[in-house]
Amino acid sequence: MNATEKVKLIKTGKLKAVDNVKGFLSVIEKDNKKGKVINAVLVLNKKSIEDAKKLDERIKKGEKTGRLAGLGIIIKSNICVEGIECNCASKTLEGWIAPYDATVILKIKKEDGIILGMANMDEFACGGSGETSAFGPTKNPVKLDLIPGGTSSGSAASVAAEFCDLALGSDTGGSIRNPASHCGVVGVKPSYGFVSRYGLVDMAMSFDQIGPLAKDVESASLLLDVIKGRDEKDPISYKNSDIKLEPLKNKKISIGVIKPLAKPEIQKLIDDKISQCIEKFLWSKKLIEIKYIDVAVQTYYPIIYTEVYSGTRKFDGRRFGKKIEDVAGPELLRRILGGSEITKAEYKGRYYKKALQVKELIKEEFEKAFKNVDCIIIPTCPGLPWRIGESMALEEVYSYDALTIPANLAEICAISIPAGKINGIPVGLQVFCGKGQESKMFSIAKQIESLNKS
Repeated sequence: MNATEKVKLIKTGKLKAVDNVKGFLSVIEKDNKKGKVINAVLVLNKKSIEDAKKLDERIKKGEKTGRLAGLGIIIKSNICVEGIECNCASKTLEGWIAPYDATVILKIKKEDGIILGMANMDEFACGGSGETSAFGPTKNPVKLDLIPGGTSSGSAASVAAEFCDLALGSDTGGSIRNPASHCGVVGVKPSYGFVSRYGLVDMAMSFDQIGPLAKDVESASLLLDVIKGRDEKDPISYKNSDIKLEPLKNKKISIGVIKPLAKPEIQKLIDDKISQCIEKFLWSKKLIEIKYIDVAVQTYYPIIYTEVYSGTRKFDGRRFGKKIEDVAGPELLRRILGGSEITKAEYKGRYYKKALQVKELIKEEFEKAFKNVDCIIIPTCPGLPWRIGESMALEEVYSYDALTIPANLAEICAISIPAGKINGIPVGLQVFCGKGQESKMFSIAKQIESLNKS
């Protein structure tokens, strides 16, 4: 059952919130550190059962309850939840207890969602595989010897392993969609500014967005609708309309496709899905050109390195935990040192500024494209997940974000949904829509999802 259906059961007393929470905690206890050792959850919320009992009492009294009533939710460990350790999967912040709730957490609690715990991730959201956590790699529940993808590795794995109803991650260059693809779940990157970032330990503020992961499109849309909106504590956030899923079966939707960007077997799988959609839903397909998309990765990383370096200057060992350079893992340290070099006085910021200029060009290209098509559909990742611990060239690791980064550069919304499997391994399909067009994106994704299930 999806999240909406479960909420109805809880509100009518057919399912106790405490039983829902205890069920998840039992599975986490069995499979997270023991049994399968998925290592998706780093810290549990000791008050989750108590919170669920209080909700059940309110329901019994006939009191009004929220849209997420009794749902168990896992939170990425770079989003602050008051009273729970928020360590960003780094020794830098190990033991640091968040003194306040992020805006998204306040909204979840207001709608009676139950926070179950904090998810593993790549250290300070630097990585792309789930392997760079200071507390050990997250394993892919689909196949335990494979990476789950990153950086929201624990969030995606928690949904796939049925540790929770819903999860929150953060997406900088594909960090929600990449693991969603590898773990066979739904992951959403909202439009830039669609969700408040207040309480998110940032990796790169030019790109970061908090978003949902779920088993299905409707459940993901529910959580995003709860956390969205203007927040005076985040100046780039804006007021937006309620998310509505509309039936599109008899509507003519124009799909934009780009020349093959992924490995042949993955591209063919996605192409077949698009063809099925066109046949069944009377949609049309247009080949479109997005200039400069081939340099998306090269545009993204100078900005990332610079902003990682800038954002980590506060971790000096005086105010928050340990000095970050003393305990950082190789990937985080690479980005800190790289950003330090890029920002040296003799460069006068020219590489960073040039990258920002190209970012704007790519953004303009997508704006032009969405005047001619309703959405763009491409694979989520160019290849399949590799084995945990496998030696990979840095260029190949970074290239796994080549198909997700464009959406972050363009500030548009994007969703990854399961498209099928290759050799038993899930492959994701991405739907891009214009900035602020989340309702259209979810409606299209829902139709594709229904096709895949039929």
